[in-house]
Amino acid sequence: MSRAREFADLAGSADAGGITGRNIVINGAMQVAQRATSASAKSSAGFHVVDRFKFINNTSTGAVDIEQSTTVPAGQGFGYSLKVSTSTAKATLTGTNEFGIQQRIEGQNLQVLNHGTSSASKATLSFWVRSNKTGTYVVWFYKEGSNRNIQRQFTISSADTWEKKALTIDGDTSGSIANDNSNELEFFIVLGTGPDRSSGTAPTAWETLDNADRYVGQTVNILDSTSNTFYLTGVQLEIGEKATPFDHSESYGETLAKCQRYYFKFLEGSTKEIGVAWYYTAAHASFMLRYPTTMRATPTGIDTTGTGYYTIYRNGGSDAINSITFENGSTEQYSAYNNSEASGTAGQAGLVRSTNASAKVEFDAEL
Repeated sequence: MSRAREFADLAGSADAGGITGRNIVINGAMQVAQRATSASAKSSAGFHVVDRFKFINNTSTGAVDIEQSTTVPAGQGFGYSLKVSTSTAKATLTGTNEFGIQQRIEGQNLQVLNHGTSSASKATLSFWVRSNKTGTYVVWFYKEGSNRNIQRQFTISSADTWEKKALTIDGDTSGSIANDNSNELEFFIVLGTGPDRSSGTAPTAWETLDNADRYVGQTVNILDSTSNTFYLTGVQLEIGEKATPFDHSESYGETLAKCQRYYFKFLEGSTKEIGVAWYYTAAHASFMLRYPTTMRATPTGIDTTGTGYYTIYRNGGSDAINSITFENGSTEQYSAYNNSEASGTAGQAGLVRSTNASAKVEFDAEL
C-alpha cells in the first residue's frame, strides 16, 4: 500500500485523531514566534510575527498590527492564534491589490501527494478562524513549479465567533511536484483583493494560472475599517477528504526546530555570546557561527549594526566593533569577520559577545 493511500485510509477512520505526523503545515498552532510576538503598522509583505506564516500586502497604504494572541477557540488545546488588526484602513482595493496570509511548502514535504501521476491524492486544509467581518473568503493554492492553481471558498457566518473550516482540494494528475527544497505549493488565505485578481472565473479544479481568476468570490476586505480583526489558528493540511482533529502530538521543541530550518535568530540583545574569535591579522578578526539545525538552504546572514554593538574580548583587553561581515556560509554554519574596528595581535584568540540591547544576528532561508 502506498504511503498516500495509507494516510488517506487512516484519515477516514473513525478515530483519526490518534494519527500523528499527518500535518504538512509547519507551526499551525502558532506556537513559535522567533522574530517577535507583535508588530505594529505593517504595510509591506514579510514574515513579521509567527514563524512560517508570511503576510502578503501590496496595497501601499493599508496597514495592520499583527500579534501572537492568546485568544483561542475554547477546549481545542491551542495556546495561541495569529491576530490581525487593521491600523490604517484602505476602504477600496484596486488593480492587483492583494492582502492575506500565506505559507509556502517545499517539495520534499509534498511527495505524499503524488501530484503529476494517476495516483494523485486529495488533500484537506482545515483551520479555526474568527473575525468581526462576516462574508466569503478565498483560500488560493498555487504550485509554482508547474504554474497551476486551484481555489476554495469559506464563509464566516457569525461575527467574533470561532468557527472551524475544512476545504478539500483534488489531486492534480498533470502538474508534478519537484522532490527538492524549492517552493512547490503555497496556500494563501485572502483577506482582501483588487478587481484584477478577481474578475475572471474561479479555478475550482487544478488549471494553468490566470491572474484574473485567483480570488474570484472574495467579498471581504479586512482593510476597510480600523475596527476589523481576524484570528487564525489550528492550520492543518493532510492527505484525504476528511479534516481530522488538529495533531497536537508534536512538541514545541520539534516545531521550533522545523521553523529554524527556514529562519533562525542567533541572538538578540546585550551580553549574548557569539563564539570564539581569532585574529588573522592585527586588524582582521574571524569567528564562526553555527546553527542549531540544518537550514533549508545557505541562509542570508543579517546583523543589526551600530557603534559598539559587539565586542571582542582578548588578551586582557577588548575591541568594540560595530558590525559583522558574513563570509562563507553553508546549511550548517557561517564564517564571519570584522576588519574595520578590530585591532589586536595576529594569532591572538578571544570571545565575541553582543554589547548593546539592539544587537541582533539572524539567518534567513525562507521560501
